[in-house]
Amino acid sequence: MKSKNELKKNKGGRIPLIDPAKNRHVFYLNDADELRFIKLFHQSRAKNKSQFITSCLFSNPVKVVEIDKARTDYYMRLTTFFDQFRGIGHNYNQLIKLLHSNFSEKKALAFLYKLEQATIELVGLNKKIIELTQEFQQKYLR
Repeated sequence: MKSKNELKKNKGGRIPLIDPAKNRHVFYLNDADELRFIKLFHQSRAKNKSQFITSCLFSNPVKVVEIDKARTDYYMRLTTFFDQFRGIGHNYNQLIKLLHSNFSEKKALAFLYKLEQATIELVGLNKKIIELTQEFQQKYLR
């Protein structure tokens, strides 16, 4: 005689589902609708097409997340540029102190004149950055 453990022994294979999906429905799409369907399916990041279709049919929210690489790159570069701009301000103060302590007044004034011209260019560049940032915010973040 076989014991109870031997009768319940796993025979292998896939574990049966509790509520299997066994009803099938078919629908047809023209080429334009097919392209639109595929685009929405890829944007939703659903695991498979049947999951996407059931979520659309039963009005579950379809999550579509668009990540624009250009926007992300612009934001990252703007952030790094801001850090560099802050670093320039810090170096500017140290340079003024060094000029005052290490050079004669005439040489220091000559270097300060060159520094002033570079600062004027930097201010113009900063204004352009501010304009681009405001344009970016109006166009993409609102």
